Amino acid sequence: MRALLICLLCCPLLLTAQKRTPLPHGMVFGAAPDRVNMHKAEDLETFMGKRTRTSAAVIGRVIRVTKPKGGWFEMSAGNGKIIQVHFQDYKTSLPADLKGREVIIAGVASKQFVADDKQSFAGGSPANQPRGITGGLEFEATGLYVNR
Repeated sequence: MRALLICLLCCPLLLTAQKRTPLPHGMVFGAAPDRVNMHKAEDLETFMGKRTRTSAAVIGRVIRVTKPKGGWFEMSAGNGKIIQVHFQDYKTSLPADLKGREVIIAGVASKQFVADDKQSFAGGSPANQPRGITGGLEFEATGLYVNR
């Protein structure tokens, strides 16, 4: 009888401990980003033009949180492109529940380049060398706002 009573008292505690609290709309990590002059993640590269670095506020969807400590995550830039995002302040920690959420980030966007200067890589053949300018976008965020 005593074991049954203990089970009945402990089961509700275990069930409530398993529930995840959803991220509320409007939650801010780091500094609150400016939500007035922002760009879509899909349009960030065209907004940058020929500039290699620029300050911007970007709205987009989080693909996955790669490292919670330091705020490392990937954001969709449309057409299969990915923006690698990390926080300027390493003390910022992001929850894994951010996956699939629409967020607004503020900070500095930069283009990543791989030079094609006809140099041989150690132990590699010229056929295995990268061709042209490749790479994606990287974003150093100062703040994140959970939009949806």
